[in-house]
Amino acid sequence: MPQGDHPLASSRHPMFNKVPEITLYFWIIKVLCTTVGETFADFLNMNLGLGLTNTTWLMGGLLVVALAFEFRSRKYVPGLYWLAVVLLSIVGTLVTDNLTDNLGVSLVTTTIVFSVLLVATFAAWYAQEKTLSVRSITTRRRETYYWLAILFTFALGTAAGDLVAERWQVGYLLSAALFGALIAVAAIAHLRFKLNAIFAFWFAYIMTRPLGASIGDYLSQPRSEGGLGLGTVGTSALFLTAILGLVIYLTVTRKDVIETQPVSP
Repeated sequence: MPQGDHPLASSRHPMFNKVPEITLYFWIIKVLCTTVGETFADFLNMNLGLGLTNTTWLMGGLLVVALAFEFRSRKYVPGLYWLAVVLLSIVGTLVTDNLTDNLGVSLVTTTIVFSVLLVATFAAWYAQEKTLSVRSITTRRRETYYWLAILFTFALGTAAGDLVAERWQVGYLLSAALFGALIAVAAIAHLRFKLNAIFAFWFAYIMTRPLGASIGDYLSQPRSEGGLGLGTVGTSALFLTAILGLVIYLTVTRKDVIETQPVSP
């Protein structure tokens, strides 16, 4: 991915790159986060009986707090970064669920709308910064675009995943296989046929959302609905524990830190 850009910093203090190196650890945690986003939202909404509206306000508030700490940081901190990703995954799921369940917006419409919003975000980001590389998140403006794009990828992924698995009745397991195959195609196209690295990254990033959601639904939903019946509590606890273990490991080893000099305003 391109480096050496000339960012227009919006703060008075130098910043290191604010996102992790794209390693195997990154993709594993990303899929785990997307799975938690699906199952934990269902847990709060249905198992605890908070309802979609109360769950959305609660998770939205926690997300604002997490992002406030993330933006205050001058470098990549694994715990802060992945906490924000988990909460964004949950909130992205809730946004789509509110539109479809509370407002009656069809999954086809939400998929189209979030696709347009995501493309518009990328277009504005590129128009101002001339790059969509995640190896150059060294200014507040780029960081804002980055997190906005991630929110829309989660909302889009939820809508597309539910559309394929439930509305089109493909099923959770086959949906997971389908989205996993699309990610594999993007990886092969990049590694063997020189597909643009930034395009390949964002395509795979978007596809991991419905992949994780399909895995989460397959594990948590009852057998009568095509799942394994592990429940939202067990599935959420399992994946949150895995995320915590990997984040602690990366915090200690710093294997996913991009070693760059801080960028001054």
